[in-house]
Amino acid sequence: MDAPRIALIHALAHSIAPIEAEFARAWPRAARMNLLDDSLSADLAASPGGLDERMTGRFLALADYAFGTGAAGILFTCSAFGPCIDAVARRWPDRPVMKPNEAMIDDAVALARAGVRRVALVATFGPTLASMPAEFPGDVEVVPLFVDGAMAALDRGDGDTHDRLVAGAVTRSLDAVAPVDAIALAQFSLARAAAAMSRVTSVPVLTTPGSAVRALRGRLGSA
Repeated sequence: MDAPRIALIHALAHSIAPIEAEFARAWPRAARMNLLDDSLSADLAASPGGLDERMTGRFLALADYAFGTGAAGILFTCSAFGPCIDAVARRWPDRPVMKPNEAMIDDAVALARAGVRRVALVATFGPTLASMPAEFPGDVEVVPLFVDGAMAALDRGDGDTHDRLVAGAVTRSLDAVAPVDAIALAQFSLARAAAAMSRVTSVPVLTTPGSAVRALRGRLGSA
């Protein structure tokens, strides 16, 4: 069986390295193609209308291109564009089209329903926390946590400061809202902080790349 081609569509350049690393670790046989349009996140942050029809059209165009190259499935890697990705899935109902966070949400919900039904949702890109909590079922409490300054640190190439800010913010937050059943890192760019988080908490830390690659491999039935 030929290796499946997976299209990875990014709105942030920081998302590329974490998902490539996870594929290399968990599904190295898959062929990856990376499509980056970093104006998507900038335009969303500046848009008074949020996720409008024009933004949806841009996602549809990217997906049409990816499937036109022979991609077996698409994984979007920026978590602030859920409705746009839903539109892509409706256009291509017979192909795997995955939101970056859907598999992680499934994993977090499974943990929450076995415990106190509370999940800490961590983000460094503000619009993520405007859209993503609604994707959790109503019987799970989502505790949103925005880590100020972490994305700026990553932008200037200071990954250590990024990880330290995330770990510190989560530690302080858990002191206030504990217990939680899981800590969900809402963005692909946050996956690099998982190791730092695991050193300061015993709560399970879920990353979007880890959950997404595992789920996509299962959906395509690939070895």
